[in-house]
Amino acid sequence: MSTSTNTADVDQLIAALPRDEQVLVKRLRALVHECLPKAEEKAYEGQAMPFYTRNRMICFIWPPSMTWEPNVNDEKRKAKGVALGFSQGNLMSNEDGVLLAEGRKQVYMMYFKKLSDIDDNQIRALLFEAAMIDEQFAKKKKR
Repeated sequence: MSTSTNTADVDQLIAALPRDEQVLVKRLRALVHECLPKAEEKAYEGQAMPFYTRNRMICFIWPPSMTWEPNVNDEKRKAKGVALGFSQGNLMSNEDGVLLAEGRKQVYMMYFKKLSDIDDNQIRALLFEAAMIDEQFAKKKKR
């Protein structure tokens, strides 16, 4: 996994999160590192929101305490939990309906409130599918 933002920086940003969010972000991040070894990890503008790119943005992890607009739907966002977002979610099969569009056309999300909500095999399958979709963009670039 290559990183343009120093991994230590992302680690420090995650360490500043509330404990319940830290645990979830760390588990999701470990799965992303495992499944997308060629992806580049970056922190979103100095926030504990790691995102992963290769040919395009593949996915991101969004803790509810990270926001662009403070106090806008804070409670609603925190109630949903930590998000794992797929940038090309609209292209994914989503056969079990776990990816939520929530009115968006392209980016689909899933949410986790506790560690037991994370089904490692399900997340791996989604990450591998997202990586395959990302590879399609590499083929288009080469033409």
